[in-house]
Amino acid sequence: MSTLAIFGYGPGLGAGTARHFGRNGFRVAVIGRDPDAAAEHAAALRADGIEAEPFAADITDPAQPAEVIARVEEKLGPIEAAVHAAAAGMSIRSASTRDVDRSALELPFALKVYSSIELSRALLPAMVARGSGALLFSSGASEANLQPYLANMGVALGAQRAYVRQLAAELDGTGVYVGLLAIGALIENSAVQQQVDAHPELIPAGLELPRIGNDELGARYWRMYTERDTVEVEIGF
Repeated sequence: MSTLAIFGYGPGLGAGTARHFGRNGFRVAVIGRDPDAAAEHAAALRADGIEAEPFAADITDPAQPAEVIARVEEKLGPIEAAVHAAAAGMSIRSASTRDVDRSALELPFALKVYSSIELSRALLPAMVARGSGALLFSSGASEANLQPYLANMGVALGAQRAYVRQLAAELDGTGVYVGLLAIGALIENSAVQQQVDAHPELIPAGLELPRIGNDELGARYWRMYTERDTVEVEIGF
């Protein structure tokens, strides 16, 4: 049985991806900052017949990605597929590009760029040596679908996208797949969806955001993992 590690596991993207991979024979490492929440998520997967174990880690701390990967692999074996699913709440987002300054970029870059790099550096040596594996990243913006009301996150996501594209080009032919799923809709059951429903003023007036189920996102990640023919996939825009 292969191992899927989901970093930044939540009830939206994380849960949908875990269920889809779990139904296809993967065991799941549920990794999140809150140990109690991680334990609850793992228990929910086990109740559905999916082997799962919780692990506590904050991937914005540069010392923790490699440490939690070592714990996961000691308990569950080599990580075949890793999903970077960490996301930020609406409260950290700059409402205008003109408002963005250095301090506004610190958490978005730690969450989406630096942690992506740290995870890749920790996972890739073993994956390349085996000639198999997958690194799957999540985004919320794209060059074709800009969202200025998420200004500071957009800057970080642009940098993440450049990193993922370069990484995919360098790993071509190694057996390791790198993919980026750009999600333009509110994910049902996610923390961000709950925030937007409670505070609709967070979204610009007149903007209607589509909604998407986490099972659909899990199915799309599974297609990316199995087909491996596209680096970037957009959904929900």
